[in-house]
Amino acid sequence: MTTSPSGEITTSAVDVESAPLTRREVAARRWQLATIAVVVIVIDQLTKSWALDRLADESIEGPWGSSLRLVFNRGSAFSLGSGFGPLFGVLALVIGLGLFFVVRSVRERSVVFGLGLVQGGAIGNVIDRAFRDGDGFLGGAVIDFLEMGDWWPVFNIADVAIVVGGIIVVLFGSRA
Repeated sequence: MTTSPSGEITTSAVDVESAPLTRREVAARRWQLATIAVVVIVIDQLTKSWALDRLADESIEGPWGSSLRLVFNRGSAFSLGSGFGPLFGVLALVIGLGLFFVVRSVRERSVVFGLGLVQGGAIGNVIDRAFRDGDGFLGGAVIDFLEMGDWWPVFNIADVAIVVGGIIVVLFGSRA
């Protein structure tokens, strides 16, 4: 805060931007984060359910070499580390839940949006690991069904949300 020559107390933009968020602002950001995450989770799980039903016996060919093809992924991105599914599940769960606490210091609403996408995508894939047929703790397979041709691995809506959310966080978070 500064005092003007006329005796008025003013707040500079720097002071406002460095001040901690109020409880109401933190609650609003957490609500936004949770809402976005829930929307991603619902869309992800609905599309995976559709893929399990519709793509169990056949693939659907799309334009430019793309297709919808059902794949059960027990690994991480690009199906790497297929023996480490439970570890990836725990890490995704920790990251997904951790974002709920990280968001309390985020000023940019666009960054909150990006974090909500990441959180929803991470939890969407953890749901697969927890509730799909598999061996042991978080041993289920993640349902992937979007294929862009031979040059890119098969993925799902949760994966799209994680990537897009990460890009948003990097682009808009660097301005903060």
